[in-house]
Amino acid sequence: MTEIIRGNKVKKTINLKGITWNHSRGFLPMVATAQRFSELHPHVQITWEKRSLQQFADFSIQELAVRFDLLVIDHPWAGFASKTNSIIPLDDHLSPEYLKDQEENSVGASYESYNFNNHQWGLPIDAATPVASSRPDLLAEKGLSLPKSFEDLLALADKGLVAFAGIPIDVLMNFYTLCCSLGEDPYQADDLVISKEIGVKALKMYRQLATKMDEANFNRNPIQVYEAMTLTDEIAYCPFAYGYSNYSRNGYSRKHLHFHDMISLDGKTNLRSTLGGTGLAISSKCEELKTAVEYVKYVGSSACQQSLFFESGGQPGHLMAWKNAEVNRQSQNYFSNTLPALERAFLRPRYHGSMFFQDHAGDVVRDYLMKGGNEEQVLADLNKLYQESKTLTLA
Repeated sequence: MTEIIRGNKVKKTINLKGITWNHSRGFLPMVATAQRFSELHPHVQITWEKRSLQQFADFSIQELAVRFDLLVIDHPWAGFASKTNSIIPLDDHLSPEYLKDQEENSVGASYESYNFNNHQWGLPIDAATPVASSRPDLLAEKGLSLPKSFEDLLALADKGLVAFAGIPIDVLMNFYTLCCSLGEDPYQADDLVISKEIGVKALKMYRQLATKMDEANFNRNPIQVYEAMTLTDEIAYCPFAYGYSNYSRNGYSRKHLHFHDMISLDGKTNLRSTLGGTGLAISSKCEELKTAVEYVKYVGSSACQQSLFFESGGQPGHLMAWKNAEVNRQSQNYFSNTLPALERAFLRPRYHGSMFFQDHAGDVVRDYLMKGGNEEQVLADLNKLYQESKTLTLA
């Protein structure tokens, strides 16, 4: 094994491997922080690999934890992590003072989202929720203003200027958004995803909007929506998709996007979307645990989040970064404009079987949006999947 001589001490080289997701927001800040950490600790080398956004949502962290020391994860995996012990509880290794700072500076429920069974399974290094986005130049060119209500949104969609992310996972998250915004959070009962009254109303509203969409949208994730909005001049507005501050920064895309809070259904309260973001976790099989913990601590720190992490393309998970004037200046006020949406975002279930439900329920809602059908049957199919997913906790 290679040895590093520093001063009069010889240190063995420590190699850590990490896995994150394939976008500038997901990959570049991890590479940058790994590089800087290695400069501060020359005996440490951290290598990051990347996987697709779909694999990020779907691929089991238990399998990844066998191959990697560090994992950027999605918070619905918290229950699975707790049951399988595939990653370590960070509260056993980070100081109470450090974790208290993280909790007090959580962007919405981001910190809580990685807490399950009284343990912290990940550090929220990235915060996101569906928000609205627009091409201000296109709206101005056509003499149009941002929609404020659902009726405004439908009118803009009639002009062919609206898109939303329509792949199954995003369709499901936005179904939750409409349910929450109609006054009822999903999963309030053990055997129902949502009440029949609210569920039917949400599906009908969603279908009404979906019929005005180009079919191409049903094959787009949020990244692909934003690429379409910036590479062409055909889409002026997206009412809800997980926000990416990269598209509001100088030099990143052909045209800037501006990001906003979302429309209101009742004229008073804006839509309540479904929390996303990513967390940094450590595999239970990591042999260099002390070093991995130090790296996690560095990446999640307020200082790193407000500077290197953001400047390398990241979307911070620390509240001080979201309130930082320079961070907002460089992103067309992305963070200050969308923070209210993060603060009220719905925290979806994270029980062990929740990923099974998430993997299948989006197909049900998406099929209905594309083809129509009986709303009560859609809800029945969702409830059946929900009940099946709950039995997986006993497996």
